[in-house]
Amino acid sequence: MNVAFIPVRGGSKSIPLKNIKPISGRPLVYWTVKAACGCKYIDKVYVATDSDIIKETVESFKTGMEGDLFAKTEVIGRSAESASDTASTEFAMLEFAEIYEFDNIVLVQATSPLLQSADLDRGFEAFNEEGADSVLSVVPQKRFHWANDEKGFTHPTNYDVFHRPRRQEFDGYLVENGAFYITPKENLIKSQNRVSGSIKAVEMNEDTFFEIDEPSDWVIIEALMKKNGITAPVEIPEIKMFLTDCDGCLTDGGMYYSERGDELKKFNTRDGMGFALLRQKGIITGIVTSENVDLNRRRAEKLKLDILEAGCKDKVAAVKRICQERSIDLSKVCYIGDDINDLEVIKMVGFGCCPADAMPEVREAAKYVAKTKGGEGVIREVVELLGGNLI
Repeated sequence: MNVAFIPVRGGSKSIPLKNIKPISGRPLVYWTVKAACGCKYIDKVYVATDSDIIKETVESFKTGMEGDLFAKTEVIGRSAESASDTASTEFAMLEFAEIYEFDNIVLVQATSPLLQSADLDRGFEAFNEEGADSVLSVVPQKRFHWANDEKGFTHPTNYDVFHRPRRQEFDGYLVENGAFYITPKENLIKSQNRVSGSIKAVEMNEDTFFEIDEPSDWVIIEALMKKNGITAPVEIPEIKMFLTDCDGCLTDGGMYYSERGDELKKFNTRDGMGFALLRQKGIITGIVTSENVDLNRRRAEKLKLDILEAGCKDKVAAVKRICQERSIDLSKVCYIGDDINDLEVIKMVGFGCCPADAMPEVREAAKYVAKTKGGEGVIREVVELLGGNLI
């Protein structure tokens, strides 16, 4: 029996609760659990944690739209000692091995979200080759290394400085990227180490050189995930009501004035078509805005919206009241907002969205961040995304 072991603790110092901090639309640990569950050679995926919040987060993967994919997953506890700042990963692995039965174990580290199921498949195929005792993942690198001698002078360690090889002629070297390690239970207990004996290396994409340890790593890896097309499907509930803020969503947030001092706003016609499509589906539509100006009222009338909540100082209370009046559950509401006064509504409704240029904390809370900015067709983009979820 082959098992995956993914240790995640709640006490990260550099990035608090980093293992469930969203990256590319999902908690960090989601990506490695998904990769392990998708590996055809893994029978069971164990996530070991000392945190109730992390436990709830991982278990929620099994109840979402991808629930079947995560059926192999089981969340287990780990001792406070194994989750301390000073405990080694081997300590947690050995603690696990004392309790659970398995033949072979693959240690998967949650800080490597670029890991794919295919990488783990190749890992087990190398592990199953004759003579292999353990496997680890590596990344090929072509860098010239230098080191200081006892006198403080620097010397090259992996090439001749007088015969500098061209990159295409340089064999380079392999770097352990920390993504995964495979070893038999027997060897783990005997060696007290994640790898031992005759070790094989499985090369992974050069981008996987990076692990998440510091906040700066987060930015780099999220960009690499986007480059490699690693994205999570958007979970969309059934929608009966579609509400949006005005400035920064229907408009670009700019304030324009004519020579006579008249206030002007720039709306996008594509959003008008988006509302028309919603109307055809019988979806209740509306604007909830803190502003109380005639321009917004005229735009709402032109779009034939059902609701205009103008001069709204408490958007949470307003949206709750509107839902009660229309007998619509909050879980069936889509709301688009861009600033901090929209934040709690975005968290509260079933499908909270925001434009690409929304405030950072709003983007982090939103279930969907549009590719378009405010005033550039955000409503139309979200309507297209909702598709068959409109009821």
